[in-house]
Amino acid sequence: MTDGTHEVNLSLVSHTNVGKTTLARTLLGEDVGEVRDAPHVTALAEVHTMIETSEGDALRLWDTPGFGDSVRLARRLEQSDSPLARLLSSTWDRFKDRPFWSTQQAAKNVRDHADVVLYLVNAAETPSDAAYVGPEMRVLAWIGKPTLVLLNQTGVLRPRREEEAEEARWRAHVARYNIVRDVLTLDAFARCWVQEITLLRAVAEVLPEAKRPAFARLQDAWTRRRQSQFEEAMTALATQLARAACDREVVDEAGLRLRLREVGSALGIGRGDESGPLGPAMRALAERLDADIRDATDRLIAIYGLGGHAARKVLERLAENYVVKRGLSEGKSALVGGVVTGALAGLKADLAAGGLTLGAGLLVGGLLGALGGAGLARGYNFVRGANTTSVQWSDTVLEELVAGALLRYLAVAHYGRGRGEWTERGYPEFWNEAVKAVVEARRDALSKLWVGRDADGAAEAFAPAIAEVLSAAARDLLDRLYPGSLETNA
Repeated sequence: MTDGTHEVNLSLVSHTNVGKTTLARTLLGEDVGEVRDAPHVTALAEVHTMIETSEGDALRLWDTPGFGDSVRLARRLEQSDSPLARLLSSTWDRFKDRPFWSTQQAAKNVRDHADVVLYLVNAAETPSDAAYVGPEMRVLAWIGKPTLVLLNQTGVLRPRREEEAEEARWRAHVARYNIVRDVLTLDAFARCWVQEITLLRAVAEVLPEAKRPAFARLQDAWTRRRQSQFEEAMTALATQLARAACDREVVDEAGLRLRLREVGSALGIGRGDESGPLGPAMRALAERLDADIRDATDRLIAIYGLGGHAARKVLERLAENYVVKRGLSEGKSALVGGVVTGALAGLKADLAAGGLTLGAGLLVGGLLGALGGAGLARGYNFVRGANTTSVQWSDTVLEELVAGALLRYLAVAHYGRGRGEWTERGYPEFWNEAVKAVVEARRDALSKLWVGRDADGAAEAFAPAIAEVLSAAARDLLDRLYPGSLETNA
């Protein structure tokens, strides 16, 4: 056990059944305690170590019994000349008078251990409807420890400006209690690690001076742990993206008949034909991508210590999915002349539960340039080094995959343990807007990356370059969602 100046204690306190144990699980990354939708599930205060340092510092998190009938309790205490003494010395039966007994245990924990109180409120209620807050604040005020109010059970994820408005309403509601130093959003079901850093920063500002050097080391250790998870997650996603970028499938040539059929597709003829060699090649490429996305998501889940596996990711309606690269012979190039492009872009595939279908046919998204004859065909073969036809993902799809990787990262990084094993859910619309903005801002950098994939060839060598761009995009994204949270961790 460390001495007092090296140990920092945070006490989770709230009205019963507001989510203290659930939040403790999320912060600790462990399924501690018991979680049930019932009052007074936590019977005794339980202490857990959040993090320790090599210098002997320790950050402890106390999960306390919930406050009970606080209105009646406060009324009784206010009739006493020494309310705190009465609260701590009275004898209430643990089973017959559980609300009062639980309140007493929480108060004793705060008095005896807490350096900072983390007081949770149910943000699904308006401040005026949460009648228990006032009496419980008076109990905490009698003890006098610095308190941070945490908004829990906030419901669906919301843009930061809406969270700030909610925080402002609660801040005004508790402003009369001088023990309250700040109001923060930290939901047990959907918090992000950058919010934890914001919380620790708020704790640092209200700690006694003697504890601040130790806590600074603990802050640094906690931040480095989360940063390490972030970098590991970016590497996992970049590796998946690199494999997709470098992946290609060689098409089994069917001779001049295939070439003429593709000319027909470009002219709007023969759409819906899945019997040619392109269908199996595209299907193989798509199946590998599907499996790789699931594997990468499973890796994210493991990095963040969550249970569960990624459900089969159904990739639906990826527009402009494929780039077809062909080494045309001079004779056949001259034959098709200015009709066929060197790279047929804009092939649309629908991936549904039954697998890949090309029911929409080969939809040409636009001519990238007409083959002007035998000379241009020779130049194309030389640049590409292609003597066979192959299918690979287009730059447009790779950009969409980057956006998808960022969205999956947000989903896993926000996943609180209160939800149980990880399951994929829909993304809030404001996430899509933020992701679109950060990807758009890096379009030139991404375009340069995709050029490099043809020269590199090996996904392992290509992944670090993608990771650099992806990490910068993810940091930008987190800063947009939580402005200022990463300012000391850039």
